[in-house]
Amino acid sequence: MNAAGWNASDEWYDAIVIGSGFGGAMAAHVLVEARWSVLMLERGDWVARSARNWSPDGVGPLTPHYSTESPYRVADDGGESAAGAFHCVGGPSVFYGGVAFRFRAEDFEHDPEIAGNSGARWPWTYAEIEPYYAEAERILGVAGEAGGDPTEPGRSTPYAQAPMELAPISRRIERAARDLGCRPFRLPLAINQTARPGRNACLGCGTCDGFACAVGAKNDLATVVVQPLLRRGLHLRTNAVATRLTTEAGRVTAVEAIDRDSGRSTTYRARIIMLAAGAIASPHLLLASGLQRLNPGGHVVGRYLMRHYNEIVFGVFPQPPNPGGGFHKQLAIHDFYFGHRSMRRPRGKLGGIQQLATPPAGLVRAQLPYLLGSALAPWVDHLTGLLVIAEDQPQYENRVAVDGAAPDRYGLPALALSHRYSMRDKAAGKALAGRARAILRRAGAWGFYRHRIGTLSHAVGTVRMGFDPRTSALDADCRFRGLENLYVVDGSVMPTSAGVNPSLTIAANALRAAHRLVARSPQDSESRYDVALHA
Repeated sequence: MNAAGWNASDEWYDAIVIGSGFGGAMAAHVLVEARWSVLMLERGDWVARSARNWSPDGVGPLTPHYSTESPYRVADDGGESAAGAFHCVGGPSVFYGGVAFRFRAEDFEHDPEIAGNSGARWPWTYAEIEPYYAEAERILGVAGEAGGDPTEPGRSTPYAQAPMELAPISRRIERAARDLGCRPFRLPLAINQTARPGRNACLGCGTCDGFACAVGAKNDLATVVVQPLLRRGLHLRTNAVATRLTTEAGRVTAVEAIDRDSGRSTTYRARIIMLAAGAIASPHLLLASGLQRLNPGGHVVGRYLMRHYNEIVFGVFPQPPNPGGGFHKQLAIHDFYFGHRSMRRPRGKLGGIQQLATPPAGLVRAQLPYLLGSALAPWVDHLTGLLVIAEDQPQYENRVAVDGAAPDRYGLPALALSHRYSMRDKAAGKALAGRARAILRRAGAWGFYRHRIGTLSHAVGTVRMGFDPRTSALDADCRFRGLENLYVVDGSVMPTSAGVNPSLTIAANALRAAHRLVARSPQDSESRYDVALHA
């Protein structure tokens, strides 16, 4: 028995999964179902669920689960700043808004307008990932309504749940969009609509996007995947910071991790390593371990960072547009997803528009300076917003890289992030914002406020997959080239970002990679884990 109370034999596993977000949780789901011995390393801890989650300081960036203990130095269109990251069981899914879109079928096809000279190409088609989208929607209990989305790809299964009734402001936005010739449809949401044993139904409280669900109705990964896996044998180490992957003879031989509380270092070993720490932390660990030098496409590790051009267009209404408040993140508009004959610039794909929940007044008071927050809070219920998500281009110069600053307290080198939107990215965002404004004006707004989103919530692309070993770090099954037992299964694998939220695609890809890994693995009566255990 070691100092932490774990048996030394417990340090050997069939697989180690680093990260518990969409990629890590879904990969672990498949491996545990296949009766593999799986260790999950999560840098953060569990997020408590109580009435406190409804308070203004329950919004993600104000909680202890948004950590700046190892800040990233960011240089982007907004200047230079420092950014932290969410560290918790379930990853950012605990605080996300539940939107669960499939990429469009055309998003997996080569588009020169988007890819430019980046060499970005998906190594498989929508038809190949579709069964895993269906599996991910079932696991997440996605509520939606097929047939209304003009860009909707083919489906082999219906949605797991029907959506809730539209709120008054949603009906108003729907009518306005239809008056302008658009075809609004219901957002697919990973939110539980019907109470069942062990699960509460959504209360329609309005504190969903950005908050942990106080009643556990949001189907985040901690709730619907990690907790059930623990009952089926998953080993979870929380507050465990992976600091290095060691290699020998073309294999990762160990994962070194440090306990955040005790500072104690532990070495874990497994026959398969699945890295799912996110599009910022995964390349950070790869670069800190020097693994890019073993990969024929190693120069792309950390490169081609994408984060969507996200902007909120708020409409200011003379009277509160959603009396009584409540949940109203319900609609999406994709009529301009692939461009539109009325739009002369830019040509080709643009992205989507989604209805956004109005922030609670208490949150406005908490996050703005006292006088400004107090002045604006009474007017919050006069606002409603539409979120613009414009697909951004993969650019080699947009990257994360280790720099020469002092390492953090775990010994990880400092990380610098550099990102600039292309002229096309900005033009696409501007075009979509104009359409969002027109819809809000038709709905009765007499004033507008545009807010650029500068977070890394949709970051993808930094360890991309592809056909060509010279221009992609991963093969079609997400195996890291040059190391036979290392896989990457988070948003960093994406060659392009599409124009919708990436979470469901991350989940589906992780399911695909894990299923294919299990299918290729020898079905010996005694696994390497068992051999190590009894050596």
